[in-house]
Amino acid sequence: MKFYKYQGTGNDFVMIDNRLENFPKNNTKLIESLCDRRFGIGADGLILLENDNSTDFKMVYYNSDGNESSMCGNGGRCLVAFAKSLNVINNEATFIATDGLHNATIDENGIVSLQMKDVDEVKIESEYVFLNTGSPHHVTLVNDLENYNVKENGATIRYSDLYGKVGSNVNFVNQLSENHFALRTYERGVEDETLSCGTGATATAIAMNAIGKT
Repeated sequence: MKFYKYQGTGNDFVMIDNRLENFPKNNTKLIESLCDRRFGIGADGLILLENDNSTDFKMVYYNSDGNESSMCGNGGRCLVAFAKSLNVINNEATFIATDGLHNATIDENGIVSLQMKDVDEVKIESEYVFLNTGSPHHVTLVNDLENYNVKENGATIRYSDLYGKVGSNVNFVNQLSENHFALRTYERGVEDETLSCGTGATATAIAMNAIGKT
């Protein structure tokens, strides 16, 4: 099996060119084992690049638990860079993911910019904000973020009755200045904190604006 390893701001992925449809994409145990950091390659997720009739390519994303999941922003950025390395695209791309169409560009320094989906609804509660940026995100402000137990508290919210069996990603945010925030994210499917989360950062920016913090 030929694979590549990419990372976007520390969010890392196993990348596989599946245009010939050789990868056993329904083998949950295989995907989970490939993402295992002790006995496999190690990654937050696995991404397949596949053919699509109406766009440049299709993105299929799996969390490290082996299950196909919703949109991953950093994963999308990595897949665009991967597509360029395979000569599938030049410096612009349109691709399809689980949440719909995405456009992306690559600048002269190799930095990928990715257009995320429009957010139609922002739910504001007294203790948190919930919205979907391609993946569901719970956003809440906390103090002393550096010492906050993201894994324990994130799991409590993710598995709470609030989100049921499907669950939600959970973002803990601390405001540093007027337009500057620190963020730590617990990702469902990884069931732990990840070094970064693109859809979570997007959700946090929208949430902070929605509650008047910026």
